[in-house]
Amino acid sequence: MDYKRLCESDQKLMNLIWDNEPIPSGELARLCLDEFGWKKSTSYTILRKLIDKGLAKNEDGMVSAAAKREEVMGLESAVFVERSFGGSLPGFLVSFLGGRRISKKEADELRRLIDEYEEDGDEE
Repeated sequence: MDYKRLCESDQKLMNLIWDNEPIPSGELARLCLDEFGWKKSTSYTILRKLIDKGLAKNEDGMVSAAAKREEVMGLESAVFVERSFGGSLPGFLVSFLGGRRISKKEADELRRLIDEYEEDGDEE
């Protein structure tokens, strides 16, 4: 997938697709009207952008995701951390916590994740 960052409207439509796939394109347009007040033409324009980005597909009028939510959210998160914190996960975490304390359970889960994802070797 040649990933290109999602704008807000892309994100909204992808969430609807992920939550309802596979879904007929007409039903998706109706959901967009109900949820966001978008006209059918707006929904189809945004859908076309998502298809061009390789994130969604429309086969015989049935719309589904071409990329998993976790994959896209992981890429979105990486772009955010890189842009906002120079790629520093500790910098992101300090900012995210905003001085609040975390529970022992949260700290244990973070330690488990660090152990799971830590690279082997002596890289610094």
